[in-house]
Amino acid sequence: MPSVGTSILLIAAGAILRFAVTASVEGVSLRTVGLILLIVGIVALAISLFYMLSWAPARRARVTTAVREERDLPPEEGGPY
Repeated sequence: MPSVGTSILLIAAGAILRFAVTASVEGVSLRTVGLILLIVGIVALAISLFYMLSWAPARRARVTTAVREERDLPPEEGGPY
């Protein structure tokens, strides 16, 4: 599974091939290769973000209740010393 950085790299390379390259290669359409890289990069980015968000610890506020009990104890007789 590609990471977010790899997905962004695929998107950037696909966009460059799709929109910026004017050269032609015999037997290969660079515009089509760019479009394929764009689509694969976007899908990989969506999957990476989904996994990151689903496995991240929940950021919900945790409610903790502290119970403090105060009692009046009878005074000690004679003391320890």
